Amino acid sequence: TTNNKQQQSTNHKQLTTNNKQHHQLSTTKNNKMSVENLTSANVDTLVGGPLTVVHFWADWAPQCQQMNEVLVELAKKHANATFARVEAEAEADISVKYNVGSVPTILLFSNGKVVDRVEGANVLELTKKVESHAASLPEVEDPQKALNDKLYKLINSSTVVLFMKGSPEEPKCGFSRRMVELLQSVGISNFGHFNILSDNEVRQGLKTYSDWPTYPQLYINGELVGGLDIAKEMKESGELQTMLKEADPQEALNKKLKTLIESNRVMLFMKGSPEEPKCGFSRRMVELLHEVGATNFGHFNILVDDEVRQGLKTYSDWPTFPQLYINGELVGGLDIAKELKESGELQNMMTTKEDA
Repeated sequence: TTNNKQQQSTNHKQLTTNNKQHHQLSTTKNNKMSVENLTSANVDTLVGGPLTVVHFWADWAPQCQQMNEVLVELAKKHANATFARVEAEAEADISVKYNVGSVPTILLFSNGKVVDRVEGANVLELTKKVESHAASLPEVEDPQKALNDKLYKLINSSTVVLFMKGSPEEPKCGFSRRMVELLQSVGISNFGHFNILSDNEVRQGLKTYSDWPTYPQLYINGELVGGLDIAKEMKESGELQTMLKEADPQEALNKKLKTLIESNRVMLFMKGSPEEPKCGFSRRMVELLHEVGATNFGHFNILVDDEVRQGLKTYSDWPTFPQLYINGELVGGLDIAKELKESGELQNMMTTKEDA
């Protein structure tokens, strides 16, 4: 059972990742859009919009069946237009009114007036004319796409997000209360949360979006972890704590800084590059290193990454730049490096480190 649930959690993480990557795709694209049946009772209403495409057809003409299918495909693509069909002989008054003498004939209406027409089964001509007229219309937002966008933003609003009944301070069901207690037990007391009781659209929509039918739902870094049972098992195995630690932005930054510092035996964080220093202190540090024989050293331009620039000050507990590191250990800034050079200690450090 545990393996099944863990596998289920993994599957749902992948589903959520796919949702995240494709959340802007509307689910209605695969749905067959409707083509209205136009009659004398609704003709004025249907053709009164900004763009209405009407197919005058007859069941005895095989070309008409083809054009009916074309209309369905065009309706899928142009949600901002209305598509309809009318039996030319059964609704003879409408055919006469708009001078339709053969089938298939397609008329394009705008605000009740005929603005274009296609006679015969000319698919290419019809497609071009519909696209041309539809291009000037405002886009109609797909409700499902709008909901998916909303859910995506909520899920990614914090590193840890819990969709629950009520709030962490006042849970409205036992499962939500226990999930809050579980998060607090692993040191997570400040996390994003959304009360699904306050928005039924989110409550129902998230079940489909995440393919997870119950609440609460826990997300970390935009990926679905699962419900209470999954979270409990992951806590017991230590996996949840690992995920939370890796999801911590400060932990991620510290890992990045450590990797940069250890990327070279001698590493200089400076403004600019050794070839083009962007401040006098950085230029003199480069010269100093050259003087002690260090011509091939790692370097990072702090001007291109403010996260590194600000984060390294805290990580190293050193407020200024340049910063010199040897074998992953902070040497200091320019003044310290100069003193170490004058005493011969810097040369000895570099030689010792190199020999080591």
